Amino acid sequence: MHIPDGFLDAKTAMATGGLAAAGLGASLHHVRRRLPRRKIPMLGLAAAFVFAAQMLNFPVAGGTSGHLIGGVLTAVLLGPSAAVIVLASVLIVQCLLFADGGVTVLGANIFNMGLIGAVVGYAIYRSVRGVVPGTRGVVMAAAFAAWCSTVLAAMVCAGELVLSGTVAWSIAFPAMTNMHMLIGVGEALITALVIVAIARANPELLELQTTTGAGLGYGQVLVFGLLISFGLALFVAPFACPWPDGLDKVAKTLGFEHRAVGATLVHSPIPDYQLPGIHSTMMATSLAGVIGTIVVFILAFLLARVLVPKPAPDSH
Repeated sequence: MHIPDGFLDAKTAMATGGLAAAGLGASLHHVRRRLPRRKIPMLGLAAAFVFAAQMLNFPVAGGTSGHLIGGVLTAVLLGPSAAVIVLASVLIVQCLLFADGGVTVLGANIFNMGLIGAVVGYAIYRSVRGVVPGTRGVVMAAAFAAWCSTVLAAMVCAGELVLSGTVAWSIAFPAMTNMHMLIGVGEALITALVIVAIARANPELLELQTTTGAGLGYGQVLVFGLLISFGLALFVAPFACPWPDGLDKVAKTLGFEHRAVGATLVHSPIPDYQLPGIHSTMMATSLAGVIGTIVVFILAFLLARVLVPKPAPDSH
C-alpha cells in the first residue's frame, strides 16, 4: 500500500504530511515519557522484523499480492506510540533507500500505515481484547484488529486518491476495500502466528502474567528475533510473490498507474530491492534485504536510545 509519487496532488500530500508529522511528534513525546529503557532494543528489533516481513509478498487473488503492514503487531508488543515510530522508520528507509513509496507522499504513507494501521488498529484491539480471556483473547483480538486496520488504511488511501482527483470515489472505494479485505486475511494470520510465538517465548511482551519464570529474556528475544529477520531477508525474500500489490493492481486496473511514471524526485541507491552490480537477481534481493534490515534496526534503535532518558543516578 506504498503510495508512489504522482498519485496524490499537492494539497492532499501536504495535509497528510501535516497529520503524519503531528502524530509522529506526539508519539515521540509519549515514548520519551513512557517507554521502559529495557525495551529500547525491541524498537530496533520490531523495525527489522517488519521491514523483512514486508518484503515477503504473498499471493492473494487475480494476480495480486499483499504484504504485512505490521502496525497492530508492533502496537500490541510495544504500544501504539512506539509502533508509529517503528513504522515511520521502516517507511523512511523504504522510501529513501529502495524507492518503495514516494518522497512527496511519505507523510501519507506514514499516516495510512503508521497512524491508521497502528493507532486505530490498537484501539480496535483494546476494545475487543477482553471478550476472550488469556492468550487466546490476545491472539484473536490482534488478528481481528490487524484485519480491520488493513481495510481501514485502504479506505483512507482511497479517499486520498479521490481528493487528489486521481480516480472517482465510486470505483476507488470498492476496488481498494475489496482487494484489501483479502489482503487483511494474510495480515491477520501473520499477526496471530507471531503473537502466539511471542506468547510462548516471552509473555511479558504481551503483558501476560506468568508464574513459572519460563521464557526467553529480552536479550535472547533480541538475538533470536534478529536472526529470524535476517533469515527472512536472506532466504525467503528472493522467493516472494512477484505480482503487484493491492494498490499497484488497483492503479493498473483503473488506469492511473501512469501518474507515477517520471514523478520520482529522489534517486534511490537500491531501487526495487535490487542491489546494483550483482548479476544474480536472488542474491541482489537478499543483500538488499539484509542492508535494509540493518539500517532500519539502527534507525529505530537510535531514535529510542536518544528519546528515552537515562535513569537518574541513585543518590544514596
